[in-house]
Amino acid sequence: QVQLVESGGGEVRAGGSLRLSCAASGSIFAGSVMGWYRQAPGQQRDLVATISYGGSTNYADSVKGRFTISRDTAKNTVYLLMNSLKPDDTAVYYCNLRIGSLSFWGQGTQVTVSS
Repeated sequence: QVQLVESGGGEVRAGGSLRLSCAASGSIFAGSVMGWYRQAPGQQRDLVATISYGGSTNYADSVKGRFTISRDTAKNTVYLLMNSLKPDDTAVYYCNLRIGSLSFWGQGTQVTVSS
């Protein structure tokens, strides 16, 4: 079983920055893909960014150039640096780990961007 614990959410003014962290514990396998998703009230959960075990990244168009995902495989931790935040970035951000057909989620952390 895998457990994911997120931290780093909070409230920030538009144009500000936040860094989210997600620490994974349990049985961690090489080859896993870790990522961040977000869900605004009344909306579906959408992809923000993913990073493979080898470091390949993928971003939603809405965050390209503003957000950076990184991974410390030795610490089983993934980070999301969010710059130039906009009110539209307000959502609950969820950490995800996928290995094969298995998918694990964190409990979510709230990010609120005020104008």
